[in-house]
Amino acid sequence: MLFTSREEMLAITPQWKGERFPDGRPRVPDRVLDALYGMTLEELWKPIFVKGYENQFIAMKSLHPEFHEDGTVKCKLVGRAVTAMYAPARPDYFEASAQIARSLGRTGTPNQWIIDSLTDRDVAVVDMYDKVYKGTFIGGNLTTAIRARTGTGGAVIWGGIRDVEQMQKVPDVQVYYRGIDPTPIRDFVMTGFNTPVRLGDGREAAICLPGDVVYGCSGGVLFIPPQLATEVVENGAKTQVKDMFGFEMISQNRFTTAQIDRNTWTEEMLDLLMDFIRTDPRGEPYRGIDWSVEYGLARNGDPNDTQSAI
Repeated sequence: MLFTSREEMLAITPQWKGERFPDGRPRVPDRVLDALYGMTLEELWKPIFVKGYENQFIAMKSLHPEFHEDGTVKCKLVGRAVTAMYAPARPDYFEASAQIARSLGRTGTPNQWIIDSLTDRDVAVVDMYDKVYKGTFIGGNLTTAIRARTGTGGAVIWGGIRDVEQMQKVPDVQVYYRGIDPTPIRDFVMTGFNTPVRLGDGREAAICLPGDVVYGCSGGVLFIPPQLATEVVENGAKTQVKDMFGFEMISQNRFTTAQIDRNTWTEEMLDLLMDFIRTDPRGEPYRGIDWSVEYGLARNGDPNDTQSAI
């Protein structure tokens, strides 16, 4: 499984029922990616966390500042994951893997193999086993290549980068990384291309599969399973407008923070929210949302509503 086949890709992503790339990687629609730019980490994290996906976020450094001085967002990373895993060098395996790569028409070094495969809005997600010294996965040249191949894509490197001054001059490409070193990359081999990868160690680790939606902002990166991406956007929009309305109700002393923070709102609160969405100009983007599930939980009770909302 050095280079994942289409059949293997289908086998490890069976819950995705939508469009796929020729190699089988899930292709979440552009409209879903576009919607993520207007959402926050917490709005997107909650819907997957409550479904049991508790290891999808990793804190990392970013190449470009994420926010302007006034607090507005400057540079988010949004795209579809192409994954690769690496390990320390071993001569016999290096030769064997290089031969496999050549037979598939891949040239250059093992880090170039993944960059050369990228396409529109892709994000390279790389487990470089936290190697920084001689583990500088990309520099100025490969960052330029990422920009040319992906447009607004980028990279998440659990390892090092170099040529930072050159990298920062490449527009529209955000890169998350572990460390900076001037040494060129050396002494490494690829063990998996478009396989599940781990970023981090122990309790701080995250897992990413090929085709995951990559969302980088607020000090780290969130990996959203493709089959949940549309639902995450819809639920994120609900959280967004509920927060907008809730802040106003708290400011007016209409409801307490305990009431607003409940997972399940009462029918009275939902009715007031619907009125806010219908009549306030700020509610216009949310007027097509279906709230029948929330009303059902308000009437019948939510067995999971035993504590404040996450």
